[in-house]
Amino acid sequence: MMERAESGQKLYTRLRLWEFPDQYVIEPTDGSAGAPLAISRKDGSMSLIDQVPHCSSVRVPKIQTIFGVVGLLKLVVGSYLIVIKDRECVGSYMGNQIFKVTSLKVFPCDHSLKSTTTEQKKVESEFSALLSVAEKTPGLYFSYEANLTLSAQRLHDLGDESKLLPLWRQAEPRFLWNNYMMEVLIDNKLDPYLLPVIQGSFQNFQAAIGKEIVEVTLIARRCTRRNGYKPSIC
Repeated sequence: MMERAESGQKLYTRLRLWEFPDQYVIEPTDGSAGAPLAISRKDGSMSLIDQVPHCSSVRVPKIQTIFGVVGLLKLVVGSYLIVIKDRECVGSYMGNQIFKVTSLKVFPCDHSLKSTTTEQKKVESEFSALLSVAEKTPGLYFSYEANLTLSAQRLHDLGDESKLLPLWRQAEPRFLWNNYMMEVLIDNKLDPYLLPVIQGSFQNFQAAIGKEIVEVTLIARRCTRRNGYKPSIC
């Protein structure tokens, strides 16, 4: 039997990230009644909490708006939370808004490094330095409602029943840029936070076919298993 998405389990479209000394807290602020997500700054472990922790004059967190959680990247010792800091609406696909990622932000969850060896610290430092490159990854697109990993024909063949699944379960893993980074969120059953992201290009334009003017959407998706792009007209 197909596992249906729970009622009210749509993806969060706007969130507030609180930076506490011991944890990050991500709070939905799009009008939904979802529970905040706490991520340990020691090891990246996650759990839903009832409410954002109390703030005091001693415990003053930095607060910022984000537009989605890309996932958690685990390195040698530490883990790193990657979120969408800014976005740009670039068109629509099957009636749903499509966004381009214009800014990614990496938040370290590496307090456990304090108890590691000098060699482990060195290796971790070398790998974490590469994350600045990840923040500048070009051509990332996403939608809070549409499955961008499949062509319109493939979506039609799957039928309406597939739409009952959470969006990340509908996605084709080969074209899911953040597939690996979503694993911890999947293990914790955090469906409303699981935002599929593709790498490629998105174009929306009109074309004349005889006397008819048709709307054309061209999506090129980069396969995570090989170089190059797979374009499809939708």
